[in-house]
Amino acid sequence: MRERWVLDDTRQKALIRAQELSLDALAFIKAAETVETGLTAYKRTEARKQQILDFMGGSEQDWNDWRWQLKNRIRDAGVLAEILGMGEVEKKRVEKVGKLFRWAISPYYLSLIPDEYQNNPIFRQAVPDIRELDEGGSPDPMNEALTSPAPRVTRRYPDRLIINVTNQCAMFCRHCQRRRNIGEIDHHAQKGDISDAINYVAENREIRDVLITGGDALLLNDQYLDWILAELHRIPHVEIKRIGTRTPVTLPQRVTPELCDVLRRYPPVYINTQFNHPLEITPEARDACSRLVETGVVLGNQAVLLKGINDSPTVMKKLNHELLRIRVRPYYIFHAKDVRGTRHWQTSVRTGLSIMESLRGHTSGLAVPTYIVNAPGGYGKIPIMPNYILNMKDDRVTLRTWEGRVTEIFHEPIRGSEDYRYHLQNQDNELTG
Repeated sequence: MRERWVLDDTRQKALIRAQELSLDALAFIKAAETVETGLTAYKRTEARKQQILDFMGGSEQDWNDWRWQLKNRIRDAGVLAEILGMGEVEKKRVEKVGKLFRWAISPYYLSLIPDEYQNNPIFRQAVPDIRELDEGGSPDPMNEALTSPAPRVTRRYPDRLIINVTNQCAMFCRHCQRRRNIGEIDHHAQKGDISDAINYVAENREIRDVLITGGDALLLNDQYLDWILAELHRIPHVEIKRIGTRTPVTLPQRVTPELCDVLRRYPPVYINTQFNHPLEITPEARDACSRLVETGVVLGNQAVLLKGINDSPTVMKKLNHELLRIRVRPYYIFHAKDVRGTRHWQTSVRTGLSIMESLRGHTSGLAVPTYIVNAPGGYGKIPIMPNYILNMKDDRVTLRTWEGRVTEIFHEPIRGSEDYRYHLQNQDNELTG
């Protein structure tokens, strides 16, 4: 009887603990029901898509052609106002900001904006905001101009570097850290400059990881991208190639069978993209990511923490869950950089830490990216985490768990452990003779 009572008591405690955990998860599920995704908003975006096609005289075949999408980016405030039903004052604000900071939106990304657009996360990331005229911030907070030892190269770390291949994007994000490079026209890097960058990689055998970015690296044509990847693939010490692109988010039509054939030839290829809100995870985005994964590409996401977009624990957790469902691993959450004209996006570091607290332990570790603040002056990424270490003294560490429980562990070998290992060795010697 005594043994059965102990078992029943233990099971009762386990049931109470399971109930506590269930309540935590159910609270998120209820809150997340209010967060719309691109998969649940599909019918609405289909209607906007048809409106844009009718306006531009395009066909379904055109819509699925990434070159048509790129050629027909919306760059005129009058056209934008007519499609979205914007007022005259809003149109003039877009025109005024556009004189200082270039903007363009792919028809696909524009199709994700609803009729009630004012506070919509897609609208706010794509359409110029009068607050961009604020003069605070730096054109180059990462100091990329002073970390470039060769044409098109940015080097901030010992074993890896960036090659910047284009200024072109399908949609110019309003929070872009490289808006100083956008200019007035699209242009890809000259082949001679890229050759010099690749030669720099070849001459420095410590470089094992090369990131091809821009702008958007996947807006190079297949032949140009194939040449770059082939040249890097021939360098014995280059172990991995990475590509920075937002095309799965803003132009999923770019992920064609021909592009996949190029990427398949040069493994391993890692692609980091930037989904910032669940509304960006649409059927088209999901299918583009599936094509990349089935090609052998490893996909990661680098979200940017943006005020009013994803600075909510519920939205960020929902985003990361949706990303895992489409086989994209949440990799980084970047604290917004102090780029000129983007200060209205910035949150406090405290907000970022609060989001990390809401993720760690409350969901799968796969859904917990690293929160990153970039050091001013181009000195690289700094991972920021909530402080789970409360005290370190003598041989003990006082810790708190993800639920706030305080516990203690030994951080030095337990006294007598050397004798214990010696005893085990003697036992092993007896067995082996």
